[in-house]
Amino acid sequence: MFGEIAKATDALVLCGDLTDTGSVQQAERLAEDLRAFPIPVLGVLGNHDYECGKVDEVRSILTQAGVQLLDGNAVEVDGVGFVGVKGFAGGFGRRMLGSFGEPETKEFVSVAVSEAMRLENAMRTVKNERAVVVLHYAPIAETVEGEPLEILPFLGSSRLAETIDRFKVSAVVHGHAHRGRYEGRTPGGAPVYNVAIQIAKPSGKPYALLEV
Repeated sequence: MFGEIAKATDALVLCGDLTDTGSVQQAERLAEDLRAFPIPVLGVLGNHDYECGKVDEVRSILTQAGVQLLDGNAVEVDGVGFVGVKGFAGGFGRRMLGSFGEPETKEFVSVAVSEAMRLENAMRTVKNERAVVVLHYAPIAETVEGEPLEILPFLGSSRLAETIDRFKVSAVVHGHAHRGRYEGRTPGGAPVYNVAIQIAKPSGKPYALLEV
């Protein structure tokens, strides 16, 4: 599959959950596959990559293999600015969780707000006409539709979309939602793609092909 991708496109973007349970061994297996990859590889970490508490080791292994991890920063590839954060949960639209009540709730919301602010700060550094936002968590409800209603608030946050819509963005890609929809748009009109491996894509492949 990586061989196909290398022939078909100019960059590979990974939208998190680069490991199953965040173990060093799993990161090393992916690193071995990517170490000699002939095109740029960019990505963000996902919630699975934090599970074992080895996220620093996972990040180091993948970075040494040539993966450019986006964590509140931007990278340019062939005139396109790629900017990303992991993002976080919190829900969508008028039902988005607010910072009210117990300290635990406020702490949860503060993480979502912090991720949105880090994304905004990174977007301000992008000078390219074309920009792609890379996330793990979804910025809109549309691309997570199909998931059980009970878990929708844990699949993403509208705070990310609010940030995205302050800028000119060519495309947004995310993962995390396995039963969602492939395509949607932010309230401001930016195209959003759920590229989780389980999502059916127009290419008919496990990966999406996007031209920006």
